[in-house]
Amino acid sequence: MAGERRLDIEDVGDVTVARFIDKKILDENNIQKIGNQLFGLIDEDARRKIVLDFSNVEYLSSAALGKLITLNNKMKKAKGKLRLCGIRPDIYEVFAITKLNTVFDIYDDRDQALTGF
Repeated sequence: MAGERRLDIEDVGDVTVARFIDKKILDENNIQKIGNQLFGLIDEDARRKIVLDFSNVEYLSSAALGKLITLNNKMKKAKGKLRLCGIRPDIYEVFAITKLNTVFDIYDDRDQALTGF
């Protein structure tokens, strides 16, 4: 079970696209797994350009948001870039209310996120 993936990882040129598999990212255990998988991309695989694709995601917990903030900080320290895309309007609202839309680089869709990376 330790190797259970919560993300689909795809390389598009020198950009890593990580697509969430789960519709609801709520469970603390899953969030931990997602975090570890994402942190591993930066720490172990030395990826410096990551697009997180939220097109499958219908619900995101505050713990998941916390994990994204940690990831963003980690990426900045590594002098990398993180972009988010495919966020549904109701989830985007949470980003807007919490002002996280000013913290993250957010794009409508994957193609836009990949453009000019």
